[in-house]
Amino acid sequence: MLKKLAILLLLVVGLTLISPLNYPTALAFNLDAGEEVFQSNCAGCHKGGGNIMRWWKNLKLKTLKKNKLGSEEAIANLVANGKGIMSAYKDRLTEEEINNVSAYVLKQAQKNWR
Repeated sequence: MLKKLAILLLLVVGLTLISPLNYPTALAFNLDAGEEVFQSNCAGCHKGGGNIMRWWKNLKLKTLKKNKLGSEEAIANLVANGKGIMSAYKDRLTEEEINNVSAYVLKQAQKNWR
């Protein structure tokens, strides 16, 4: 009985530590500010979630997930550090701007860029 209580206690503590309240969500970021950053810095190549240079590297949810970019953190890393012909923006945007635009991109992808 004591062993079962100890396991239950560990389970409750563990679930508390990994609860969604401990992770940032799109609501924690300013999506309006993210849209402004996107329009100023990204829309030239990614208008409507597309990609004018390489159509297969678009910002649609299916493509993001396929390329392991299905989270705000992964998108933020790509925005900050760039990849291939995509420039890095860590020297041009603040961390807050990168987080906001990443949340905006993910939210738009989830809405199919409507």
